Amino acid sequence: MRLVTKTFLFFTLYSSLAFSQSRAGLTGVRDTSYNNAKALSDTRKSYPHLNIYEISIKDTDAVKIQKNISYAQLPERELKLDAFIPTKKTKKLRPAVLIIHGGGWRTGNKAQHHALAQKLALSGYVCFTPEYRLSTEALYPAAVHDLKAALRWLRANARTYNIDTNRIATLGFSAGGQLSALLGNTGDLPLLEGNVGVAGHSSKVKAIVDIDGILAFIHPESGEGDDSKRTSAATYWFGYSKMEKPEIWNEASVLSYAGKNSPPTLFLNSSVDRMHAGRTEYCQKLAQFGIYTEVHTFDDSPHSFCLFEPWFDSTVKFIKAFLDKKL
Repeated sequence: MRLVTKTFLFFTLYSSLAFSQSRAGLTGVRDTSYNNAKALSDTRKSYPHLNIYEISIKDTDAVKIQKNISYAQLPERELKLDAFIPTKKTKKLRPAVLIIHGGGWRTGNKAQHHALAQKLALSGYVCFTPEYRLSTEALYPAAVHDLKAALRWLRANARTYNIDTNRIATLGFSAGGQLSALLGNTGDLPLLEGNVGVAGHSSKVKAIVDIDGILAFIHPESGEGDDSKRTSAATYWFGYSKMEKPEIWNEASVLSYAGKNSPPTLFLNSSVDRMHAGRTEYCQKLAQFGIYTEVHTFDDSPHSFCLFEPWFDSTVKFIKAFLDKKL
């Protein structure tokens, strides 16, 4: 009996020590090293003729840009976003799009999709590009809490920006695509809502755009969780390997929530298969409930295709057509 008790205590202590959450990736500093210029430099090694789509000066009169608006106050700092507002007068309320940057949940910045925000604003959408806590600052689910706060802030400030609160979409690239789909599939879900920022408003959205963001972390197509050569981005974000705590990896997987309450979803994908892990199953789940999904894959394209010509214009056209249809 004593031997059994001692053995049980040993394994209990071992498990507690072995599976404690790693904080090794926390530096307390935002990592903004992944930006469009770096992405271009890296991608040109394989695709030498790329160019970044730049914001057009001639269109600036048609879109009012407000930068560094505070949407939530954390104990350590403010969370800010940039707004792109059509200047054309209208009596109708406008649809809104929250555009979420990529960077492996660990790096990146809210300026990544300024050009896309401007292009959509030219078509009548009020667009917002928020920052959120990266895995150098806080572990999962901090980023989710931050972005849900941004959605609630949009509704709280709908009158200021002439927003139709029934026509809000999320859009994101890479890690931002995963977050966009996760937000869209977990609107008002207490498990992930958090207590950041303004309360008393819904975080639900009407449509999702996912640009090369995975739908399932533990999946045959997913590259996340392979820590054999270096710590994967998702392992940094969760603070656990997928072997140590698979339940948290599944909790953050969009596929865990896909079903009858999912919004219509547009997928824009590169030719990098691992960047759309779980997409097929997600579409199948939504099809069971007659919910619209749309998929476009750009042949022979890099992961960051949406930032560059020759793919940027096509990306905008697909997004605009989808949002016009579903918002």
